[in-house]
Amino acid sequence: MRTVVTGAAGFIGYHLCERLLRDGHEVIGVDSFITGQPRNVTDLQAHERFTFIRQDIVEPLAVTGSVDRVYNLACPASPVDFVPKAIEILRTCSEGVRQVLELCRRTGARLMHASTSECYGDPLEHPQRETYVGHVNPIGHRSPYDEGKRFAESLVMAYHRRHGVSVGIVRIFNTYGPRMRQDDGRVLPNFIRQALRGEPLTVYGGGTQTRSFCYVDDLVEGIVRRAEIEFPEPINLGNCEEVTIRQVAEEIIQLTGSRSRIESRPLPPDDPKRRQPDITRARELLGWEPRTDRREGFARTIEYFRRIEALEGVSRASV
Repeated sequence: MRTVVTGAAGFIGYHLCERLLRDGHEVIGVDSFITGQPRNVTDLQAHERFTFIRQDIVEPLAVTGSVDRVYNLACPASPVDFVPKAIEILRTCSEGVRQVLELCRRTGARLMHASTSECYGDPLEHPQRETYVGHVNPIGHRSPYDEGKRFAESLVMAYHRRHGVSVGIVRIFNTYGPRMRQDDGRVLPNFIRQALRGEPLTVYGGGTQTRSFCYVDDLVEGIVRRAEIEFPEPINLGNCEEVTIRQVAEEIIQLTGSRSRIESRPLPPDDPKRRQPDITRARELLGWEPRTDRREGFARTIEYFRRIEALEGVSRASV
């Protein structure tokens, strides 16, 4: 098939492009590099079936010819970006998603839209099912991403109902693996970087809040399966194994062999206390569930960050 992947230079976008290319598809990657990593595109361009377009999706997409599938992963998604890139996030989730939908409407392509567990906010339901409407602060520091993604889902469904665009939505829970940004601001890159440098691991709010970590290869498998079924409503993709943030910190210290200690800091406003998906829909409709053991996935991710730290150390030494 001929596919378009927006956000192709991002963490998940890179892995999805690599998977689609491995499956024999033609891939047109789109990214503005607002937060995407140029080295991801450089590596993807080694594939003859990969073409890259550098542009912001808030502008009409410069894609010509037929298209079979569009995977929309474009949007800054790291907590460190929620305030400084608030307007960019909101524009991406509104005008950007509309441009993606117009491409699908014009070409007849099916859209696979990447949404997020942040649609549930700081949830009052646990675990979170797709029917739960969420508990979100519409004006908080996280609101550009939380509310932007909620609006995007509404826009996707409006195009489906009014124009008959074939759509699918996945709500992605915490995902990790190689190619994450070092300055991502999320818990796992923070912990790994701090542990490798011998710095204190900063745990917010005592570390009793929980997350459910899904390895990126498992997530991509779910996304690919999701794109091939005719079902417009959201489907959760994530790992059901719930773990406290403090336990994650302890595991990272152990797996890195670090002497780092754990340092507590105040919990940021609106930070979710619990996060765990109900993946009944994914099991029933996709035959999907995550397979990678958390400690195995953590070890692979740590090895990737070790290589990056080593390369950066060589670069600093040569300056």
